[in-house]
Amino acid sequence: MISKKILTMMDSSSFIRKMFETGAKLKKEFGKENVYDFSLGNPAMDPPENFTQILIEKSKDHHMHGYMPNAGYLDVREKVSEYISSNQKTKVTLEDVVMTSGAGGALNTVLKTIINSGDNIIAPIPCFMEYKFYCDNHGGELKLVTGKPDFNLDIEAIGKAINSKTAAVIINSPNNPSGRIYPEETIQNLALTLKRKSQEIGRTIYLISDEPYKKIVYDNIVVPSVMDAYKNSIVCTSYSKDLSIPGERIGWLTVNPGAEDYANLINGIILCNRILGYVNAPALMQRTIAELQGISVDVSLYRKKRDYLAEKLASFGYKFRLPEGTFYFFVEAPGGDDMKIVDLLKEERILVVPGRGFALPGYFRIAYCVEDSVIEGAMTGFEKTAKKLGLLQE
Repeated sequence: MISKKILTMMDSSSFIRKMFETGAKLKKEFGKENVYDFSLGNPAMDPPENFTQILIEKSKDHHMHGYMPNAGYLDVREKVSEYISSNQKTKVTLEDVVMTSGAGGALNTVLKTIINSGDNIIAPIPCFMEYKFYCDNHGGELKLVTGKPDFNLDIEAIGKAINSKTAAVIINSPNNPSGRIYPEETIQNLALTLKRKSQEIGRTIYLISDEPYKKIVYDNIVVPSVMDAYKNSIVCTSYSKDLSIPGERIGWLTVNPGAEDYANLINGIILCNRILGYVNAPALMQRTIAELQGISVDVSLYRKKRDYLAEKLASFGYKFRLPEGTFYFFVEAPGGDDMKIVDLLKEERILVVPGRGFALPGYFRIAYCVEDSVIEGAMTGFEKTAKKLGLLQE
């Protein structure tokens, strides 16, 4: 028999994956073209044009399939560090960078390094609930703190939640599922709070910034640098979203060179990158993304999808905050029952994720990183559901 703990986890596992699996069944029954699946943040957009060309060129390199330093290829880390230095307003070198198996690998590596048994990690609501399992993997507990109604961080609430067992705060901006970008003032205030609370409890509280959507932003909004704001910061990211290559599992993490106990922190992370079984980020992908620093898919295409959806959903009576980044809408569930609207939309073969899957019931998430035909085809179902809920007159 498998462990009771895993059985429990299976029962409470990701609503995102559950809806995705439901979609697979419906597509088999009704045909793919008749199911409108907004459940998974799995980009339908092709990678940038030069991605494939670079991939083919790199695949011809000699001696590229062997072992490498645990932190990744030196030349790759050098190029990544140059990009980070310009993007984060903090000078980093290749020694501060570790190539990872996606953002999930990066986060697990960091948490393994900093968590003592019984420690807690704080995250704001709403958030990506895989964080809960990542913390549990390493003997820690995820401690959730309610955010503000506009999905901004509640700095006062975060401060109150910190105790002697707090190892870190995880933030995700642009945020999945809300699309919120935390303003610079918020990040600065968070940094001041973490500095003050670290002194009060007598231990370093790290700020872990999960940033896979950082290049997918709209309306000229800038994502503030956490590394510039707070010296005890660690940034984790992947190329899954901005290059549309989620299946390749390639990302990186960087430790702020000003972090306290820096040497043990970076060396511990490099060790954990090996002993957790990730060992190294994929060799071919490392070589490929090295030539694509600062490059992303055409974000204007996502903006057009966002604007089309915003106009249509608003006309049907749905209420939401326009996402500033990512490719998600987080929409208020009419009447407050997110499972009810998920079920009603499922009757129209539209698949969305309930807000409780992000620790915030009363909302539902729409992942619009899909083909335009999926978005357009779903509008009739969204309208019919709005009429059933009394948002529109029949």
